[in-house]
Amino acid sequence: MSRSTKVAVASGAIGLLALGGGLSIAAQASADPTASPSSSPSASPSTPGTGKDGHRGGPGRGVHQSDLAQKLAAKLSLDQAKVTEALKAVREANKPTARPSAGASPSARPDPATRDAALAKQLAEKLGVAEADVTKALAEIRAERQNQRAAALKSRLDEAVKAGTLTQAEADAVTKAVAKGVIGGR
Repeated sequence: MSRSTKVAVASGAIGLLALGGGLSIAAQASADPTASPSSSPSASPSTPGTGKDGHRGGPGRGVHQSDLAQKLAAKLSLDQAKVTEALKAVREANKPTARPSAGASPSARPDPATRDAALAKQLAEKLGVAEADVTKALAEIRAERQNQRAAALKSRLDEAVKAGTLTQAEADAVTKAVAKGVIGGR
């Protein structure tokens, strides 16, 4: 094998390794550092929105149903059991009748803002409160969750920089990519 062929093969291999490492770092940095969600309402995960099956729910796509009910009840000055029942009723009424096809485009999904507005409207009707109050409470809960996730990501990236796993520039790039929705966000 000629010298130029060896150099080209070695350069290609190094490039692939660097790309794989970069993608791995990005995936790890954007991964939710919390435990996985539990389908049991009595479970109390360390961070809201995650449980053993890895699924998420709620307006912020990370708020566990019992946690959402608790927070909504507090913000709306209602009984948590009443809010829990209303959430279950709304979710049951809006449950899809069929799974989306494997080739369905993301544009075939309902718009998140439309879905959230419908959730607020239906919850307001079930709970007997103003729709604006429910909308505001859901937005506050979503913002709180996003702030928790941002803080957790910052902490993990700071630890990686301190351990020498990432440079500060790499950590900043991951933070920017998450903030812009390139990775780990919706």
